[in-house]
Amino acid sequence: MGLAASALAQGELPELKVKAIGLNSPTIVSFGDEVPFWNETIPEASGGKITAEFAPIDLAGIKDPQIMRLTTLGVTDFGAGDISKMAGDDAVFEGCDLAGLALDIETAKAACEAWAPVMGRVMEEKFNTKLMAVGTNPPQVFWCRDPIAGLDDLQGKKIRVFNKTMADFIDAIGGTTISMPFAEVVPALQRGVVDCAVTGTLSGNTAGWPDVSSHLYPLYLGWSINYQGVNVDSWNNFPPEVQEFFTEQFDQFQDKMWDTAAKATADAENCNFGKDPCEMGKMAEMSLVPISDADKEKHEALMQDVVLVEWAKRCGKECAAEWNETVGKVVGLEIPLDKV
Repeated sequence: MGLAASALAQGELPELKVKAIGLNSPTIVSFGDEVPFWNETIPEASGGKITAEFAPIDLAGIKDPQIMRLTTLGVTDFGAGDISKMAGDDAVFEGCDLAGLALDIETAKAACEAWAPVMGRVMEEKFNTKLMAVGTNPPQVFWCRDPIAGLDDLQGKKIRVFNKTMADFIDAIGGTTISMPFAEVVPALQRGVVDCAVTGTLSGNTAGWPDVSSHLYPLYLGWSINYQGVNVDSWNNFPPEVQEFFTEQFDQFQDKMWDTAAKATADAENCNFGKDPCEMGKMAEMSLVPISDADKEKHEALMQDVVLVEWAKRCGKECAAEWNETVGKVVGLEIPLDKV
């Protein structure tokens, strides 16, 4: 309510209804953050003046790569998506969520804060979309239907991924990548269309993946970083007091998303392996595959020698140089520009 008061001090908020499309409904950032943000926080903080027609992307019948285009065209005022799934339109969007880049949530957040101005610039220039906030899911790990003992056992396996940087990593270890929407993974695992699949530790849990897989291998392949954006034309048509209101609300929303993800990461570690407390997910009995020192070393080498270089080739030398000066400084890595 304090935010509404500050906006009202600048001028009375007009009555306004906006359209918003959010992230996949089984994810914690959707049901834990987005749904209450649009259905409760925005109306309450605006004193009932601003409301939203909101739906998660899967319930709206929209596929992930379409959401940026719909926002660009103004079909929806606000749109949210997995940032790496936009890489087919521009590789810059993978920059802070490369496979294996951040092994803890603090590093993931710092990397994306460093890269957000770059993503925001490209979103406005190419996609008529203003970046409002960046959030995350819990870490992306391997869920396998049959027993595995480590990284070498993924060789020859059919593995579901959802972005190019994950595919680079899997290809390098000798796996076969299959790209498919989140909603199609449970039947694919059940029927053996894929042997393993990558998603978040809590996202997979709440979507029923423990029912169709037995082993969880927590070698991080990213975080499924989310963006929240608004159509630039819609934004420019908002009065200044509405722009201020949304800016303040999204600043708080961004902090909440990272806080929720940190709690969800810890909670998922309990839920997936039958331990209390399990508050956000469903109690399951997955088998934990330990990460050996040899796998940690191989993971680091693949990140440096394959993932970074292949992404830099897609993004270009100028993009890679900008990454070295931003994200690279945060994570202590450098892309060799002579290989781009």
